[in-house]
Amino acid sequence: MLGLNGWELLLLGVPTLLVVLAVAAVVALLARTADLRRRVAALEAHRPAGDADLAALRSEVGQALKHVAVVRYDAFGDMGGRLSFSAAVVDDDGDGIVLSSIHARGESRTYAKGVVGGTSDATLTPEEQQALAAARTGKDRP
Repeated sequence: MLGLNGWELLLLGVPTLLVVLAVAAVVALLARTADLRRRVAALEAHRPAGDADLAALRSEVGQALKHVAVVRYDAFGDMGGRLSFSAAVVDDDGDGIVLSSIHARGESRTYAKGVVGGTSDATLTPEEQQALAAARTGKDRP
C-alpha cells in the first residue's frame, strides 16, 4: 500500500479518529444549540407582552366571584338544627349575590338578592348582612 507498518498506521489513524469525533461533537452541539434557540423563541412568543397584560389579568381576577361566606341559623323558634342559611358570593369590588334559604316545617323558600358595591337595592336581613360582611372581610363575624 503506502509502505506503512501497523504502528505508523495506528499513529496516523488515532489523530484522524479524534478529529472526526471532535467534528461530530461540534456538529451535535450546534444542532442542540439551534434546537434550544427555537424552543426559547417559542416560549418567548407565548409569554405576556408586558405590564398592560398583567394589569388586564389582575382586573379579570378581581371580577371573579371568589369571596364566599355562609351564615346558618334557625329562622323560626320552633325549628332547630340551623337549617336556614344566607350565603354571600362577591368579587373584590363587593359585586355579587346573596342567596337565602328559609326552612320551615312545611316548606322552604329561597331568595336571591343582587349586590353592587357591597349594598343591595333589596332590604337585607341581619343574617344576609352578616354573610355579606363576612364575605367582604374574610372573617366569620363582621
